[in-house]
Amino acid sequence: MNMGTTLAVYASICKETGSPFIWPGSSAQWNGVSDVTDVRILAKHLIWAATTPAAHNEAFNITNGDVFRWSWLWGKLADWFAIESQGYRDTIKPLEKQMEGKEVLWQDITDRYGLKEPNLNKLASPWHTDLDLGRPIEVMTDMSKSRKLGFTVYQSTKDSFFDLFEQLRENRIIPK
Repeated sequence: MNMGTTLAVYASICKETGSPFIWPGSSAQWNGVSDVTDVRILAKHLIWAATTPAAHNEAFNITNGDVFRWSWLWGKLADWFAIESQGYRDTIKPLEKQMEGKEVLWQDITDRYGLKEPNLNKLASPWHTDLDLGRPIEVMTDMSKSRKLGFTVYQSTKDSFFDLFEQLRENRIIPK
């Protein structure tokens, strides 16, 4: 259930078919302020919490530490893949519906580019991405508790996505 991998697979399909990278979510998510969590931040936070006595037996929220708007980031993600983007246009266009029936196409893409995972459903979870991007409200996570106790690690969300996309290419999960 990784939004970044799902979006990378979706963008790869868009590139292969010449289709636009269509925003699947709500107006609130498109226009609102958002945050996400890079697995590297999560791992660092887990180590920090395990080795910081004041953090023991406490619950924490964990995010990258920045905020962004999808209306700003979506086009940058599309640019990374050298594809056309389309933002929010009057209605939600669920990614699950956009990716429906693309299993054979993904198999063809994996064969053509020598990718490692031919099963689209093992890589992408559009239903999960739809839950995140389709929310009718802004959702942001408060990191104050961690910050007050000394966790100050930060990760740029744009870099989180681009680093992941690079890694997916290097590992032959998505085409170059």
